[in-house]
Amino acid sequence: MLIAYLRERFPNYLTEKPKIEDLQTFYKESKTKFDEDGDFKSRAYQCVVKLQNGEKEFIDAWNMICDISRKEFENIYKRLDVLNLVERGESFYQSRMLSLVKELDNEGILKEEDGRKLMFIDGCNIPLTVVKSDGGFTYDTSDLATIKQRLFEEKADWILYIVDRGQSEHLETIYAAAQKLNWYDPNEKRVEHVQFGLVLGEDKKKFKTRSGDTVKLLDLLDEGVRRAEEKLRSRETNFESDGQLIEAAESLAYGCIKYADLSQSRIADYVFSFDRMLDDRGNTAVYLLYAYTRIRAIARNAKVERTAINNYLAQLEDGIIPLEHPREIRLAKQILKFSDCILNTVTTLHISKICDYVYELATLFHDFYKECYVINKTNNEDGTEQININYNRLVLCEVVADVMQQCFSILGIKPIDRM
Repeated sequence: MLIAYLRERFPNYLTEKPKIEDLQTFYKESKTKFDEDGDFKSRAYQCVVKLQNGEKEFIDAWNMICDISRKEFENIYKRLDVLNLVERGESFYQSRMLSLVKELDNEGILKEEDGRKLMFIDGCNIPLTVVKSDGGFTYDTSDLATIKQRLFEEKADWILYIVDRGQSEHLETIYAAAQKLNWYDPNEKRVEHVQFGLVLGEDKKKFKTRSGDTVKLLDLLDEGVRRAEEKLRSRETNFESDGQLIEAAESLAYGCIKYADLSQSRIADYVFSFDRMLDDRGNTAVYLLYAYTRIRAIARNAKVERTAINNYLAQLEDGIIPLEHPREIRLAKQILKFSDCILNTVTTLHISKICDYVYELATLFHDFYKECYVINKTNNEDGTEQININYNRLVLCEVVADVMQQCFSILGIKPIDRM
């Protein structure tokens, strides 16, 4: 569809690079024409077949569209600190799809029906369309080729498909087909659909702009940074420069947007709210980042270096810290649950469990800090100030901060020095 529209809008695209600033708008225009113009729809299908057959002009056109898309994605990846992705588009699997169809044909797996080649799987409601009547491939073909490549070439033991829940039946059919073909045993290899729900606006409908368009992630990030900057300025936090404030606003905004998404049950729809996201009360990134900043400041304000804390631990018998106050014990127990939380998350693939854990940890820390002094300042008779440090509790504070930092790292959130 996109190639057909590119050829129509920019007939000299091979010699004159077309100016496509907004690929989303370009897609909407081509989709409208596809739905309304039968001749264009036929040409679009023909373009797909020619692309899948490897005709150079159509490959060049597709690469041109991919380059535009890639630049937009890379901008988002950079801002969200997404690194080391290996890009494998459908073209990577083209030769593998050809081999797959030949293999399934030779084994008598495919059944011809109305010019299509289908694969029927026991227990599945809909057969896989491996080859269309016009000779083209489908998502069924590419998904079969990808799972085979990951199992046999990558030799993967664990494959996760992070796709919305609407694709659940399709993916279950792909997995069933792979098992029917003896590509993997589910008792030996883990192949799972990490499904997720929809993001809703505050009107409880699919998250859209006022004009009814889908919200662009870049626009969402920009708005988040703007609001985070306003919040930091309202706190009158002492930043050395505007550049430092903007950097903090970006970290805060991106962290809040990630946390607002990851803290929800991934299979449920949820309502996105900027006001809720930037609230410093309750289970939000702002609350947690603020708690983390305060905890790290305890040792810093007492002028106690990390080496001094490590030296104190080294002199303890077996490195055991004596705990006496109920709040100390409760906090320590929560710290010890961290490994169980990670294992539970890996088992269930619900990363919201980490969010729930770190929120409870921060809440228990505040309860502990209200009742248990860590740094106590008193005045001597000569008027000088004396600082009394409870090193056992200071160690507890640092461990809490370390665990929170680990949680932030897993969630892709950057802590902030000042808030």
